[in-house]
Amino acid sequence: MRLAERFRPGFWAGLLYLLLVLGMAVLAVRYTQGLGAVTNLSDRFPWGLWVGFDILCGVGLAAGGFAITTVVYVFNLKRFKPIVRPTILTAFLGYSLVVVALLFDLGRPWNIWHPLVMWNPRSVMFEVSWCVTLYLTVLALESSGMLFERLGWSRALAVQQAATIPLVVAGAILSTLHQSSLGAFYLIMPGKLHALWYTSWLPALFLLSAVTAGLGMIIVEARLSARAFGRSLEMPLLMAVGRALLGALLVYGTARIYDLARRGALAETLRGSREAAFFALEFALGVVVPAVLLSFPAVRRNARALYAAGVLVVMGFVVNRLNVSLTGLEGALGGHYVPAVAEVVATLMLVAVGFALFGLAVKHLPVFTRDVASLAPAPGET
Repeated sequence: MRLAERFRPGFWAGLLYLLLVLGMAVLAVRYTQGLGAVTNLSDRFPWGLWVGFDILCGVGLAAGGFAITTVVYVFNLKRFKPIVRPTILTAFLGYSLVVVALLFDLGRPWNIWHPLVMWNPRSVMFEVSWCVTLYLTVLALESSGMLFERLGWSRALAVQQAATIPLVVAGAILSTLHQSSLGAFYLIMPGKLHALWYTSWLPALFLLSAVTAGLGMIIVEARLSARAFGRSLEMPLLMAVGRALLGALLVYGTARIYDLARRGALAETLRGSREAAFFALEFALGVVVPAVLLSFPAVRRNARALYAAGVLVVMGFVVNRLNVSLTGLEGALGGHYVPAVAEVVATLMLVAVGFALFGLAVKHLPVFTRDVASLAPAPGET
C-alpha cells in the first residue's frame, strides 16, 4: 500500500491543526519574549533556519512562476498554458509565506515597511525588499484572474487579461533581479563563507539554481495536486518540463564546476571535510542524479520516475541554500548552529499552511483549466 493511501484526509487535517496550534504557541512566545526564547540564534549566528530555509528556499522554489509565464506569454509556447495558473498560485503562496517568515525572523517586524520609504540604493537588502514587494504585487495581479472569473466579474477579468503581457515582463525582470541578489547577500563575506560556495558568480549561480528548482517544483506540484484532487497528469507537458529541467541542470552543473576550477577550489571537494561532504550531497541530489535520470526518455515518460527526479532537484536545492547560509559559514564563525525545536515547528506550520491554502484555492477557484488542443505543440513551436 502506498504511503499516501495509508492515511485518510482526516489524518492530514489533524496534522495541519496540530501544526497550527503548536506554531501559534511558538509565535506567541516569540512576539512576547523575543527571538532568544524560541530560537538558537545568536550574535555569532544571527541568520538561521528561518532565513536559510523559509526565505532563501521559499523564494527559489517559487521561481517556476516567472519561468512558465515567460515561456507561455513571451515565447508564445501556448501548450504550457494549462499549468500556468497552478504555477502562478504556487508562486504567489510561496512569496506570501516568505513575507510571513520574514515577520518571524525580523527583530522588529513592525518596521518591515521601512525599506520602502527609507531608501538606501547601495544596499542589496534594499533592492531585494523592493523587488520582492513589487513581484508579490505582480503575482497577486496575475492570480486575480482566477478570483474575477469565479465571481463573474467579466470587466475586471478583461482588464486583467489585457495587462497579462506587461505583468509577465515585469515579473520576469523583478524575479531575475532578486533571485540573483539573494546570492549577492553573501558577497560581503569573503573569508567567512567557505571556498566551495564563496564566488563572485554567486548571484548568477543563485539565479540558475532557482530556475532548476522552479522547474522541479512544477513537476512535484503537478504530481501532488493530481493525487490530492483526483486529476490526471498533463504528461505531455510535464515531459517537456522534464526536458527543460535536464537542460537547466546541465547548464547549472557545468557553471558550478567551471567556477570551482577557475578559482582553484576543485581540490576542496576532495579534502574529506564536513563542507566537502555537504557539497557532495548537494551536487549529487540536486544535479548529478536527476540529470542522469532525466537523460533517459523512459524516465521522462514515467510519472513516478519524473516525480522522483523533481523531488531530488528540490532536495538538492534546499541543501544548497542551507550550505550557503549555514554550513559554509560555520567553520569561520567557530561552532555549529542547530535549529531549536520551535524554529522547526514554525517552519513546518508555514509549509502546512501553504498546502492548505493551495487546496482551498483549488476547491473554490478555477485553478486548473484543461485545453485539450493545447497539449500538442502548435505550428512553429518546439
